[in-house]
Amino acid sequence: MLNRVWLLFFIVAAISILVQLLAGNTEVLSDSVTALFASAKLAADISLGLIGVLALWMGLMQVGEKAGVVGLFARLFEPLLSRLMPEVPRGHVAYGSISMNLTANILGLDNAATPLGIKAMHDLQSLNPIKTVATNAQILFLVLNTSSVTLVPVTVFLYRAQQGAEHPADVFLPILLATSASTLVGLLVVAIIQKIPLFNSVILAYAGLVMGSLMALVAYLLTLSADAIGSMSMVLGNGILLLLIFSFILAAGYRKVAVFDEFVEGAKQGFNQAITLIPYLIAMLLAIAVLRASGALEYVLQMLTTLISGLGWDTRFIDAMPTALMKPFSGSGARAMMLETMDHHGVDSFAGRLAAILQGSTETTFYVLAVYFGSVGIRNGRHALSCGLTADVAGIAAAIGVCYWFYG
Repeated sequence: MLNRVWLLFFIVAAISILVQLLAGNTEVLSDSVTALFASAKLAADISLGLIGVLALWMGLMQVGEKAGVVGLFARLFEPLLSRLMPEVPRGHVAYGSISMNLTANILGLDNAATPLGIKAMHDLQSLNPIKTVATNAQILFLVLNTSSVTLVPVTVFLYRAQQGAEHPADVFLPILLATSASTLVGLLVVAIIQKIPLFNSVILAYAGLVMGSLMALVAYLLTLSADAIGSMSMVLGNGILLLLIFSFILAAGYRKVAVFDEFVEGAKQGFNQAITLIPYLIAMLLAIAVLRASGALEYVLQMLTTLISGLGWDTRFIDAMPTALMKPFSGSGARAMMLETMDHHGVDSFAGRLAAILQGSTETTFYVLAVYFGSVGIRNGRHALSCGLTADVAGIAAAIGVCYWFYG
C-alpha cells in the first residue's frame, strides 16, 4: 500500500509540473527542487529533535514499568482494549503503553503522546509474527492516533487570539464534535474490516463512561472564558506530566528499583529509535514536499470549486479547504494555510472559523504513519492508510457540518 501511494504522489506531481510548464510557469521547477532538499533536511531535523524527547520518555517508561505504574494504567483499560485488540494477550505490557498514549492524546500532551505511541507500537511489534506487515492491533492503534480526540486544542485558541479573534475559544465545541466524529468513524471502519464486535456490554459501558465524562467536562468548560480555559489546560497538562514523572520515579524508589540504571537503559532505546526513523521520514516527507510544490493540491481545490459551483451549493466552505487538503500531509503546512485563511478572510469569518475547526479535527495521517510504522520497520500497512484517510474525510465533513450549524 505504501509503495503504491508513494509512487502515486510522484506521478501526480510529475503531471502537475508538466501542466504548469506547458502553461509557462517555469518557477515550478526550482520550487520542486528546493522542496526536495528542504524535506530531507526537515526529516533529519525532526528525527534529531526527537532524540531528547524519546530518550526522556523511553527512560521514564522503563522506570514506570518496573515501578508498576504502567501496569496500573493497563489494568484500568485492559478490559476495553482486549476486546478491541483480541490478538493481544491479557496482561501484556502493550496495554499499559497504549493506555498512556491515548490518555496523553486526549489531554493534548503532545510532547508525551508521540514517544508513548512509539513505545506502544514497539510493544505491539513484539507480538507481530511478520515484522514488516502491520497487525490488526497496530492498525487500530494507528487509526486511533490519527483521529484521536483532543479535549482542549490550546494551540488553535492561541492562533485565533493572535489573529485578533473576539472569542478565541468559541470554536472549542465544534472542534470537539468534529474530532469525535473522526475518531468514531475511524474506529467503526477498522472494526468492520477486522470484524471486531463493538456491541457488547464492556465496550458499551466504557463508551458510556467516556461520553458521560466528556459531556460533563464540556458543560463545565463552556462556563469558562477563553483565558480561563487556556490557564486550566496549561495547569492540567503540566500537572499531569509532572505527576506521571514523579509517580514513576518515587514508586520505583519505593520498590527498590535501580532507578538510574533503568532510566539509562530505556533512554538508549529512545536514542536508537530516533535514528531509525530518519529514512522513513525522509521518504514520506520527500513525496509530500514534491506533491505540494508541484501545485497538485491547488488543482484539486480548483476542481472542487468548479464542482460545487456547478451543483449550485454554498461555496463558502471552499475558502478553508486548503487547510483540510494539507492536514493529512503536513501539520506545519496546514497551520500555514489556516493562518493565511484567517488573515485573508478574517479570523471570525466563516472561512476563518472553519479553518480553525479543520486544523483541530484530525491529525497528520501520513506523518503519524511514517513515524509509528517506521519506528518498527513496517513496510506493509495493509488497510491502515485507507482507514486513517476515511477518518480524516469524516472529520473534514463533520467540521464543515458543525461550522454551518454554529455559524452558518
